[in-house]
Amino acid sequence: QVQLQESGPGLVKPSQTLSLTCTVSGGSITTSDYYCSWIRQPPGKGLEWMGAIAYDGSNYYSPSLKSRTSISRDTSKNQFSLQLSSVTPEDTAVYYCATDLSTLFRWTYWGQGTQVTVSS
Repeated sequence: QVQLQESGPGLVKPSQTLSLTCTVSGGSITTSDYYCSWIRQPPGKGLEWMGAIAYDGSNYYSPSLKSRTSISRDTSKNQFSLQLSSVTPEDTAVYYCATDLSTLFRWTYWGQGTQVTVSS
């Protein structure tokens, strides 16, 4: 059974960089056709896909966030990470990591989500 767990600071100051890590258990992130995504949900709004890293290390980003987003991975720890730069209070959201074993825009496995607040 695949399990995901997000970790990182719950409070980030404006203009700083938000950094989160997702630890995956029960499956290798280098398995063929494995896609690892970051998705967020601001208060009162819907889910927003931010970007992903594929099994082969390829990156995919939402056009609206591409200039501020970086997704990387540590295959030795079976983890993937999100960095979002120059944050503002509008980046306050619950951040989820999610994965799927076959396609980029389907998310079979989800972490529980972590609240990140951007505030001074």
